[in-house]
Amino acid sequence: MNNLKFTKMHGLGNDFIIIDDRGKDFELKKAPDLAKEICRRNFGVGADGLVFLRSSQKADFAMRIFNSDGSEAEMCGNAIRCLAKYAFDKSITASDALSIETLNDIRFIRLKTEQGKASLIQVDMGEPILDSVHIPMIGNSRQVVAEKITAAGQGYEFTAVSMGNPHCIIFVTKNPEEDLTRVGTLLERHSFFPEKTNVEFVQVVNREEVIVWVFERGVGPTLACGTGACAAVVAAVLNGLTDRQVKVNLPGGSLKIIWSDDGRVFMEGPAEFVFSGVLS
Repeated sequence: MNNLKFTKMHGLGNDFIIIDDRGKDFELKKAPDLAKEICRRNFGVGADGLVFLRSSQKADFAMRIFNSDGSEAEMCGNAIRCLAKYAFDKSITASDALSIETLNDIRFIRLKTEQGKASLIQVDMGEPILDSVHIPMIGNSRQVVAEKITAAGQGYEFTAVSMGNPHCIIFVTKNPEEDLTRVGTLLERHSFFPEKTNVEFVQVVNREEVIVWVFERGVGPTLACGTGACAAVVAAVLNGLTDRQVKVNLPGGSLKIIWSDDGRVFMEGPAEFVFSGVLS
């Protein structure tokens, strides 16, 4: 792992260490330990996750992402925007239309460019998974909308959605503040979710705007979550709270989410470079 070049990027403050692994075949069995080491904010580079840009036989590129606790995520909306901008701005590709293979599926991306750089990235996030068996959750196959769940002795209504990774969405009337970590920690590991879950607390502003606070599986509270923003809009529509095109405000900034009439979810937002370096 000596002299491993990296670039740090973020999507609305959700930050990642990007490693270009095309043709190098980094041993991914070492990735969990590497992620835990270099994602530590006081002792390493500091990030919410470690992302590998890899070659793919099915798409233009492949993405593998490891959370700061070493666990591997199937998909990450902010990370895939960062990876797409990285590939375009570093001239790895000259196309403004990309396909990126994830553990979950192939995602298709359109780039809006200014002066030869990607300024906004739109990702076709695919169709949300609403069958509880495939989210996955315990129990019979069903669509989970406004069901009851208990954490810290308090009952909540939640809606479950997968955007390639599981999400537990709870609608609130104010900033959850300390509940974000306390309740998020309990719900992430709740027995309902055999593979754990991301947790989103969502406040509806109006039918075209929401505020989302994220407790990310394997990370904790984050400034943004792309798949979480998508899941929050899907849940809001299922509960009759918003329209299908929504501005999602997160602590790190805003995303535009569209749940189209054909069932596919589109996410549009920025990604930014922070710095590059070499792990020695």
